[in-house]
Amino acid sequence: MSAAPLRILHLLNTVRETGNGIINTAIDLAWGQARGGHDVAIASAGGEFESRLADWRIVHHRIDQTRRPLTLWRATRALRQLLAAWRPDVVHAHMMTGVVLAAAVRGGRPPLLVGHVHNVYQRSARVMGVADVVLCCGTAVAETMRRRGVRPSKLRVVLNGTIGSPRLPALARATPAAIARPAIVTVAGMNERKGIADLLTAFAQVAAARADVQLHLVGDGPDRARFEEQARRSAVADRVHFHGFQRDPQPFLRAADVFVLASRRESFPIVIGEARAAGCAIVATAVDGVPESLDGGRAGLLVPALDPGALATALTALLADPDRRRALAQAATEGLDRYHVSRMVDETLALYRTSLP
Repeated sequence: MSAAPLRILHLLNTVRETGNGIINTAIDLAWGQARGGHDVAIASAGGEFESRLADWRIVHHRIDQTRRPLTLWRATRALRQLLAAWRPDVVHAHMMTGVVLAAAVRGGRPPLLVGHVHNVYQRSARVMGVADVVLCCGTAVAETMRRRGVRPSKLRVVLNGTIGSPRLPALARATPAAIARPAIVTVAGMNERKGIADLLTAFAQVAAARADVQLHLVGDGPDRARFEEQARRSAVADRVHFHGFQRDPQPFLRAADVFVLASRRESFPIVIGEARAAGCAIVATAVDGVPESLDGGRAGLLVPALDPGALATALTALLADPDRRRALAQAATEGLDRYHVSRMVDETLALYRTSLP
């Protein structure tokens, strides 16, 4: 006899469609759970994903959890009322504000509270330890949380999985973007943590040795204007292309000769799974959960973070060696079941089942 369906409430700050990895992961989880017959809801301040949530029969509750006194007071009251009326089996909080609010108001018949650590580089992430279960998106994340004082008995690891996401069209239908090549491509938020400044510095060195290579940056963020200015000041400004946020980045991944992720900190990047599925030759920095996302370096080249020289050397060598690029691209596409949405959904549901009283 199959297990009874669960009532699952996900807490997010927003459901904006901006390429945010936390939101994308939560959306994928909620979709997979609803598709499996569970009763799923999301509470957030809203955003572009609301219409798709409705199509998937996921109820969205508008609860703004912005950290302002009056807003938080209203959020606390609204969340208490929602828990009392709907009585979920599981509250899955993806943000620190949500886990604190849920811990404060869940009283009565308390649901299982899961705190999902996505941004381990934030020291305040240890707040997730107030949850019954602390779900970590990678083994490096779990080890960091243990060092920060979260009880090991609370820690569970479920790797992020993005392949097969309902947010994106089928990869087989993705036509490579018509971009200048040979192409180095990154898909990342335009912020300091993503190492964009390091990548631009490295590219200037690569471009000095290769007169044809182009750099394509896909994404948006608070530091984009500063990075654009850095590119304009370089001697190769005409070969640096900012494409902004793309709802579907797969055409750019399909067009990449090399995909690069130059992050300075990175819990477990879902974009690596997307790049692997697209058959990219990958170069990435060896920080936090990135090595695990590349199978310890078997599925891509790892270089030190904050080292534009090492990144430039790796990119230059790879661009000059098409056989090596093909071998890395082939290695990237092996063992991808581990990075599929369905695996992430199944393991998360199993975590709920084994943790419920």
